[in-house]
Amino acid sequence: MAEITASLVKELREKTGAGIMECKKALTESAGDMEAAIDWLRKKGLSVAAKKAGRVAAQGWVAVKAEGTKGAVVEVNIETDFAANNPDFKAYVKESLGVAFAGGDMEAQKAKLTDLIAKIGENMNLRRFATVNVDKGLVASYMHSQTEPGMGKIGVLVGLKSDAPAESLAEGAKQIAMHIAAASPKFKDIASVDADAVAHEKSIYAEQAKASGKPEAIIEKMVEGRIRKYYEEVVLMEQVYIMDPDKKVKDVLADLSKKVGTPVEIADFARFALGEGVEKKQEDFAAEVAAQMNK
Repeated sequence: MAEITASLVKELREKTGAGIMECKKALTESAGDMEAAIDWLRKKGLSVAAKKAGRVAAQGWVAVKAEGTKGAVVEVNIETDFAANNPDFKAYVKESLGVAFAGGDMEAQKAKLTDLIAKIGENMNLRRFATVNVDKGLVASYMHSQTEPGMGKIGVLVGLKSDAPAESLAEGAKQIAMHIAAASPKFKDIASVDADAVAHEKSIYAEQAKASGKPEAIIEKMVEGRIRKYYEEVVLMEQVYIMDPDKKVKDVLADLSKKVGTPVEIADFARFALGEGVEKKQEDFAAEVAAQMNK
């Protein structure tokens, strides 16, 4: 069993919004396992943050590029904001994007970091990349918090598959990309939702419903309603459109199809937020000094 330290309790509290004693009990009940403790709190209805968004901790850049029917997005991390603005580091980010866009060897690109790490003096990581392609239609990109063309903090690609001319799809594609940046969907449609993720959410909701003391038949309906709500949160086509709350994204896509006179579908999308899901080490300087003095 992992030691239940103050820092572990603090981390759980930051992730869930639950009280200190509840967090300590959750970690004790879960033998120090962070994810299990989060689930324990959710089942007890004590977690304020039901959706566990990835904590943005790493520095660096997300870069995105789209032309015609293809696009690419990369994330390259470095330790500090200051070093992220190093011209050599920025050049490497842009080069990595170009390699990804061209379908090049990303493993060879990662290997180039060795010399750059030695030169700049900070650890770096070509963390991830993705490509979106359609055989007909358009791939559009959007960069949130852009500091220079194609580089910023949140990069999005969306591929619209259609026989319509690309120019007639451009504005609609851009707006959908902006929606993806803001709403952070995890899946394109209900059919693509991970079955294990749904089963996990159902178990959480069932425990919450049972705690209310409702009859089994009512509990089943409550769980079904929560799953529908879950789909509206994580499934792109089921999300409420940020630019028109009276519509869902699937309605906006249907409207675009009517406008261009031929079916339009979302073939694929990618959304990278800088540092998403990366845990940043929290340094306790006072404790570090004390430890050194006690050696």
